Amino acid sequence: MARYKKKERQELLVESVSSDPFLTDERLSEMFAVSIQTIRLDRLELNIPELRERIKHVAREETEKIRSLSLQEVIGEIIDIELNSHALSLFIVEEGHVFQKNRIARGHYLFAQANSLCVAVIDEPLALTKAADIEFVRPAKLGDKVVSKASVEQMDGNTAVISMESTVEQRLVFKGVFEMYYRDEDNEGEKNG
Repeated sequence: MARYKKKERQELLVESVSSDPFLTDERLSEMFAVSIQTIRLDRLELNIPELRERIKHVAREETEKIRSLSLQEVIGEIIDIELNSHALSLFIVEEGHVFQKNRIARGHYLFAQANSLCVAVIDEPLALTKAADIEFVRPAKLGDKVVSKASVEQMDGNTAVISMESTVEQRLVFKGVFEMYYRDEDNEGEKNG
């Protein structure tokens, strides 16, 4: 692994965090072959906030666009969203999300993260799940950072088809195709439910 001079390392650090705000100090220290303390000092010197603060900042900007649900109803934190196109969220598996015996995340949390992201990406005040074809590929564990990506494949009439992928460190843990029903406020009287 190449060793970088401080100025070069700091320039690359800024680029890396800009392109992937989810990089942990541990991962950055591996990338640049320096100690975690060195990365923390670089971040402080460059005014780069720690991971949780970076995520909260991105999430605040992005979630103001969502019409279909409130921020409290989203499982995980939305970190990027282009309505009716795509969205990203981050869910950190914590103690209350895992089975105590094996420390594996309960599947309904991964499903809920994906499902709430599918609802959020629809630019209508009402979006509901009609059907979902899902697969749990490998387990997520305590402490894992699950990144879910929703991609809107098509929108016809009042139905959207959204493909979902959830990964931990770029390894697939969950995937699915969600069929969503949606409607706008003008059509509220047309269908109950």
